[in-house]
Amino acid sequence: MARPVTLFTGQWADLPLETLCKKAKEFGYDGLELACWGDHFEVDKALADDTYCARKRDLLERHDLKLFAISNHLVGQAVCDNIDIRHKSILPDYVWGDGDPAGVNARATEEMKATARAAQKLGVGVVNGFTGSSIWHLLYDFPPAPQSMIEDGFKQFADRWNPILDVFQECGIRFALEVHPTEIAYDIYSTKRALEAINNRPEFGFNFDPSHLIWQGVDPVEFIREFADRIYHVHMKDASTTLNGRTGILASHLRFGDARRGWDFRSVGRGGVRFEEVIRALNAASYPYDMPLSVEWEDMGMDREVGAAEAAQYVKNLDFQPSQRAFDAAFAE
Repeated sequence: MARPVTLFTGQWADLPLETLCKKAKEFGYDGLELACWGDHFEVDKALADDTYCARKRDLLERHDLKLFAISNHLVGQAVCDNIDIRHKSILPDYVWGDGDPAGVNARATEEMKATARAAQKLGVGVVNGFTGSSIWHLLYDFPPAPQSMIEDGFKQFADRWNPILDVFQECGIRFALEVHPTEIAYDIYSTKRALEAINNRPEFGFNFDPSHLIWQGVDPVEFIREFADRIYHVHMKDASTTLNGRTGILASHLRFGDARRGWDFRSVGRGGVRFEEVIRALNAASYPYDMPLSVEWEDMGMDREVGAAEAAQYVKNLDFQPSQRAFDAAFAE
């Protein structure tokens, strides 16, 4: 049986969830991955109102849509980040508060614990999200950063996320970090170091998204091979590089959608990700992935409704089960 194809609602949070449910079904999706912003899934309401989660479930069921995961990327970003004015626009007012950085970090930590409890009430097993990072700005290493600064960053990550992961463990929920620039883990080696920092605890895994790897020059298939047992969710998103002698992968402080950037996101199948190889790697893994393929649609050059409908069909056409029989089995002794 092919994997369900879901739509991540984060880029559609300007629409009421009921409106998006109707559209997603028309686009051809089997379910939704609910973002914890807009009215799609509100953590505080889920914990305060015993009918809230049931009403969300009922809404999806009326549109014949399944639910496997929720995502709280925005609040997770504020757990380890060095907080500044940028965070105000992405956080709930009750997490931002007065904007004092230490207070924001602390409230974001408590909100991620609450997200695990809300996911348990909702009946999903995975929360996708970000961790933030206090050391991302040290990427280039000039002025040279003492190794102690990098070590302190990973230690801070462990100190702040272990208590969160304790609650995930208590609730029977897994956290899936979307490995991504600006996070504590953004490529294969930083991902290994992040796992080591938390002693490889099983509550922490990954929301595999190839679009964030390919423009860095990292082969997404190699990530699957390295971390197959930690892939708890998959985002289907594409990206394309345009390195024409004037552009670079650091993107020149140009916003997404600007044609002068050296890379940008694309609708699934319209960029450089070899999605067939991704499916084959997921199928061949020692821990075969059987959760949804969730489309995260971020293509500034394409109408989102056209792109989302096309992406649903593309992913359904792409997915396949591995063979249960060797092609030369008839000749085996």
